[in-house]
Amino acid sequence: MPQGLQADLAFENLPSPAPESAGHSRHLARWNPADWPLAADWASAVSHFLASTAGRQLGVFIEQRLALGAIIYPPQPFRALELTPLADVRVMILGQDPYHGPGQAQGLAFSVPDGARLPPSLRNIFKELARDPDVTPEQPVGGSLERWAAQGVLLLNTSLTVEEGQAASHARQGWEVLTDHLIAAVSAKPDSVVFMLWGAHAQAKRALIGARHPVLMANHPSPLSALRPPQPFLGCGHFSLANAFLERHGRQPVRW
Repeated sequence: MPQGLQADLAFENLPSPAPESAGHSRHLARWNPADWPLAADWASAVSHFLASTAGRQLGVFIEQRLALGAIIYPPQPFRALELTPLADVRVMILGQDPYHGPGQAQGLAFSVPDGARLPPSLRNIFKELARDPDVTPEQPVGGSLERWAAQGVLLLNTSLTVEEGQAASHARQGWEVLTDHLIAAVSAKPDSVVFMLWGAHAQAKRALIGARHPVLMANHPSPLSALRPPQPFLGCGHFSLANAFLERHGRQPVRW
């Protein structure tokens, strides 16, 4: 892994003060995708993946890691697919893998449960929202972005699980086969979708996105890259640009 990316990921995983009794420190108990809810229109793609060689190998890998005592987050890897049906997707924000600190991962890219300490990238996301003169953001009470997911903002990581304290530990174990297919499925929707690709990892998926979709690209919101050229995240205006596109096409803007 490149040193800069490794440092970016390390920045994200400060310990959360939220107590375990608040439900913030739960982790994956076993490999049983039947227990992970998802919207009906994602089910075919997910079922096809789970029955494939890549899906079966991923299941074996996670079962082996659990048997060896690994703590794996989040408890519901398909949470983004549960909260945002394919038919409702109008904006897609692509992340890399779940937060790997206790009490952080909840199955939505860049999001943490309310009550958990805000990771630096999420703080920069809220900072950019506050800076954008054409956006009146909802006043967040915490770090959960479930309110975005409920409005059709798909917050998808390319890898859907991670081990405690080990960023990108489940990368290249099979999840990308599924999530590449999910990105392509969003690209195949009849309505244009706004894609937000922050950082080199997300931008590497650009080839999966059809030319008719607007693609907004900037550096990752991590403190190590948010202000760097050539495309600083802070000042990118992506949230107002997304809403302007939706409104031009007769669709409701997102209440960020």
